[in-house]
Amino acid sequence: MHKKISKKYYFIEKFEKSNIDKQDNNTTIIYRNYSKKPEIREILKIKNFCKKKSIKFLLSNNIKLSIKLNLDGAYLPSFNNNIKHLNYNLNNNFLLMGSAHNLKEIRIKELQKVKLIFLSSIFKKNKNYLGLNKFKIISKFSRKKIIALGGISISNIKLLKLTNCYGFAGISYFKKKGP
Repeated sequence: MHKKISKKYYFIEKFEKSNIDKQDNNTTIIYRNYSKKPEIREILKIKNFCKKKSIKFLLSNNIKLSIKLNLDGAYLPSFNNNIKHLNYNLNNNFLLMGSAHNLKEIRIKELQKVKLIFLSSIFKKNKNYLGLNKFKIISKFSRKKIIALGGISISNIKLLKLTNCYGFAGISYFKKKGP
């Protein structure tokens, strides 16, 4: 019997109250905007709104700021190979996640001591496209919990039950439908 996939991760680039308001508390919000430097005021607005809704909130690619602002955790993109954060004092509740596209990047994320690995791209046909079968094979090479990422939509979400993924992540899925 296939398990129900309940963990959802929503990538946002700016604070949009209406989109975050649609999410349930099984959704984790990840602020990821590489085109501009994160504004502390905007991050705190998102943090406070998420706290009221009992939604976890993470910041992408800035562990130091995540710790300073007492966020729920941080997300390390695949291009971040740094292990300097291992020197930081992280509390047990601090959630560290990372993304990978292949086995080599999975090993780097394991060295970075992430708790969850986003494996991309399961459905979106880009240069990192894995497809369903390759996704299943690569995900078996890690003992970490794997999150499906890339091209997930209402029409293909049921296919995720064929994988052993812990949850899924995206942008457009949450904007169009919402849970």
